[in-house]
Amino acid sequence: MAFNTLHSFHIPVMGLAFSIDSPLKVARYGISSVLSLADDQLLEEMRLYYASLYQKPYVHISEKQEDYRAKRVTAYLNLVDELVQEQLEKVRQEEFAPGTQLTKYFEMLPDASALRILYQQMLSTQDEPYKLFLQEQLREATQPGSIDVNIMTKLDKTNYAADGSPLPTEYSDALAALRGFAHSTVRSSIVFSAGMNPRLYSYLEQFPCFLPNAQGEFEKTVIIKVSDYRSAAVQGKILAKKGIWVSEFRVESGLNCGGHAFATDGLLMGPILEEFKVNRPALKAELWAMCQQALTAKGLDVPANAPTQRLTVQGGIGTAEEHAFLMEHYGCDATGWGTPFLLVPEASTVDADTLTQLSKAKAEDLYLSPISPLGVPFNALRGTTSEQLTHARIEKGKPGSPCVKKHLVSNCEFTQEPLCTASRKFQRRKLEQLQQQDLSPEVLKAEESKLLAKECLCEGLANTASLVYNLGKKALSKPVAICPGPNLAFFSGIFKLQEMVDHIYGRFNALNQTYRPHVFINELKLYVDYWKNKKAEQLDTLTDKQAKYLNTFWQNLQSGISYYKELLPTLFSKEELEKKYIMLEELLEAEDQLLNAALVRVKA
Repeated sequence: MAFNTLHSFHIPVMGLAFSIDSPLKVARYGISSVLSLADDQLLEEMRLYYASLYQKPYVHISEKQEDYRAKRVTAYLNLVDELVQEQLEKVRQEEFAPGTQLTKYFEMLPDASALRILYQQMLSTQDEPYKLFLQEQLREATQPGSIDVNIMTKLDKTNYAADGSPLPTEYSDALAALRGFAHSTVRSSIVFSAGMNPRLYSYLEQFPCFLPNAQGEFEKTVIIKVSDYRSAAVQGKILAKKGIWVSEFRVESGLNCGGHAFATDGLLMGPILEEFKVNRPALKAELWAMCQQALTAKGLDVPANAPTQRLTVQGGIGTAEEHAFLMEHYGCDATGWGTPFLLVPEASTVDADTLTQLSKAKAEDLYLSPISPLGVPFNALRGTTSEQLTHARIEKGKPGSPCVKKHLVSNCEFTQEPLCTASRKFQRRKLEQLQQQDLSPEVLKAEESKLLAKECLCEGLANTASLVYNLGKKALSKPVAICPGPNLAFFSGIFKLQEMVDHIYGRFNALNQTYRPHVFINELKLYVDYWKNKKAEQLDTLTDKQAKYLNTFWQNLQSGISYYKELLPTLFSKEELEKKYIMLEELLEAEDQLLNAALVRVKA
């Protein structure tokens, strides 16, 4: 599989529904995007919708069918693949005239891309036969963006047969989703996020589509989303020993991102990318040596040269200058832009009311919330209909949600089969338990608040598609939860696809009037606040282990600040002295905050 290198950005996975059909919106323009495989019911509903829209045959895949989850994944991806190919063919047939999709395809390309330069050459030539020749070349060169998929490795519940007995391991959520992708016609990548899942990684070996042929080509490739270099090295080696090549390490900021926030121990984006920059060639060589050995042991063809291994980065990037710097200075192959595309109906799926909320959101409306049933901090928007419904249920004395989809079940405190901590069943039992524990009124209230904050994300993150496309059963209430990153505060309004793409490439300004510090500073501020909150939470009952963690975190932040001070002359040109001095002041302010809040108790 040749990597799509037309664009130097991609649209990452966003919730369950927000990017569920992004490939059907942007792939025809050569833009790659990622959709979630977590919710097979949503995939099935979307397949029915698009099969009807494009008049394609549709046969329902019932939950009563064996392996229905994998079959639903395969069926949806096959339909998306077929439709994208048809869309692109239609684009190719159009004229090079203002307003056509064909013209839009080439106008959105980066200025320096070979195809964009050829397009400009075609426009400027006066020789009509030569112009027609160039137009045919351009048409033939068009290719779709990649239809990539995401599996959040932690979402891997065991499933059960009709008689209540657990099904074999390969029917678990993550493994069934992987199998569905492997059996599909798409030639694209699977993105693994949220850390390691040993049984999922082992299962990869069963599918030849993830193994290279003699020429080093893949039918499907593996992308690992990581928050630091160590995670990339560890996971890369585990997979290489199985003969699985990681074709891309996708670095995501631990806190300056949408959705679940997997914070590092104070390691910041700049130093993390520096470590990749220094060690990337050696890591690739080490992983390829392991991979060769594994492929030989399996009796498979071993390519003469190591396959391509990309490095991309995402999380809070907001300007063309930041995009260019990350690529040029650290050698990144592309950047990911998620949250800004929530404001682009041509690229994402967001219902009208939520889109209006997003378009008006300010910094105070965005927060690192405790609403995820997984217990992982979750970047969210205040005042959503999901939050309103959660509070309404509490006020009625019926806290918790009916747990229908069960994708986020994780707690076995009261039952052998895991429960979701946002479910009515769990919250009722937990509240009873808390009442019996003889806690002080203050502690009891705090514990109840933590418990009752949990929201049903299975429904909340999927319902926006139900509202936009009128999917599934009619319901009185279809609450929506949404998970933008803090970067949303700097974008206001609703944008066209071309406007946001032009913003990434420096041809349009989509930022609002709010002062926006550099992406490195925004992330640093989030980490300083995170550290101060962690310290406040733990200070009264601080253990040696917690003290060690807080001090390591603190040291990493200080090292990051020192790194950025040294980077300033490289980060800004001589003409950007003011920007450099402002960023230096921001670094010094963060340093002062850390020094003033330093942990007195230091344990080795």
